[in-house]
Amino acid sequence: MMAFSVLMLFVVGTAIVKPYVNSNWEEETSCVLLYTVVLKEWVDCRGVSTVPCLRVTVNLTASNQSAFLHFDEESVLLAPECFYIPKCRMDWTELQDEVQKVKNTLDTYLGNTSSCLTDLTRHPRDVILSRKYTLRKTLFALMWPGLMLGGGALLVGLVKLTQYLAQLSSEMCSEIAEGKRISRYTQGNLYKLMRRSSVQSPTCNN
Repeated sequence: MMAFSVLMLFVVGTAIVKPYVNSNWEEETSCVLLYTVVLKEWVDCRGVSTVPCLRVTVNLTASNQSAFLHFDEESVLLAPECFYIPKCRMDWTELQDEVQKVKNTLDTYLGNTSSCLTDLTRHPRDVILSRKYTLRKTLFALMWPGLMLGGGALLVGLVKLTQYLAQLSSEMCSEIAEGKRISRYTQGNLYKLMRRSSVQSPTCNN
């Protein structure tokens, strides 16, 4: 169980903790949705096929600069120019319809203001709606393998304690048995000495 929990901690640390620590999407600002457009050139999808790309541009009210909107920090790395790309499929008509539905939904919010997060150091021209890796999610992901590791350590400690108590009890029983054997031997010698004295005492009196 401890080995499995250590493996889980390694996986969680690589998949969640590391991206959270390395993420700099912390500064919150206001974004105004300017326009949406489906790019004519489709983007590569895992080297299997190509899919349409929906680009969303917003205006940062604090700096009055335009930026590309993304859903979270992971989508910035997967598709730097796209807000939304559908799953890899071969049916081009379904891909176009799916992207168009998302575009029509976003078009109803043109001119609206919403909060977004920026990383001016690494991604000055990108903003995200929310962070995928938050402190709460990170702690929650670490909780179960941490509990398993603590439970495994507790079980090992209890086993070691049981073995120590068993060994201590065995040593005490051995010492008690040895003490009884010596006591019986001493009592036997004392009995023989007293018996010998009682036999010799009348002769001494004569």
